[in-house]
Amino acid sequence: MMWPKERYQRILSLLSSNQLVSANDLAGLLEVSRETVRRDLLELEKKGMIDRVHGGAVLPNKAHEAPFENRREEQIRAKQNIARKAVTLIPSGSSIMVDAGTTTSAFGQALAKLSGIMVITNSIDIAQTIKASKSDIDLILLGGQMVSDVPATYGELTLSEIKRFNVDLAFIAPVAVHADQGAFSFALKEAEIARTMISQARENIILCDRTKLGITNRVRITPTSDINYIVTDSLANPDQTEPFTKAGTDIIIGK
Repeated sequence: MMWPKERYQRILSLLSSNQLVSANDLAGLLEVSRETVRRDLLELEKKGMIDRVHGGAVLPNKAHEAPFENRREEQIRAKQNIARKAVTLIPSGSSIMVDAGTTTSAFGQALAKLSGIMVITNSIDIAQTIKASKSDIDLILLGGQMVSDVPATYGELTLSEIKRFNVDLAFIAPVAVHADQGAFSFALKEAEIARTMISQARENIILCDRTKLGITNRVRITPTSDINYIVTDSLANPDQTEPFTKAGTDIIIGK
């Protein structure tokens, strides 16, 4: 028997793969009653994670993005597992760029435990985490404008500063990634930062939990051909990961 949180994760995973699921199918797959499915869908809708439709549910077609602090609380354990795995991909002496987001904020916590690398970021959150750790990381916080609730810099100044560097790795946390269409952001300003970081890196690594796999969003960051690795969580199912493997992107599972 699954606990409610396990059912919620399974429902979101199925929606990421199929875009639409019926209540009847969910009852069978989860081995629960239609009434339990109805309660689960009501709870997920209340949290803004799905939209209920006649006979089932779909992913929400959001006209706006949830506040940064709210998004920080979503999929916390998955983000932490992804972060711990992602830092193992950084060789000693590497130079890396990291964009701003809730997943990369978790990544910053793991990153702060390293030493002997250069970190270039527009994320004030990550910069403060690394600074507080008193690590010997060579830290560069990119200048620019603060124009949203995300604690980060954006704009032409930020973009021009990114172009001053050539780095080994770029770590990017999009809101969606699709095997055929690439990685996506919700906001143009965030997509521009991520796209420019990718252009300055030798290899590019996408950090995203399973709920972001197999879907698209408003602004494309980069095609899948520019993505070398995707680090995701252990509950990602083969239907979500295999299309990326076939497209030539390596999938790495954080546990």
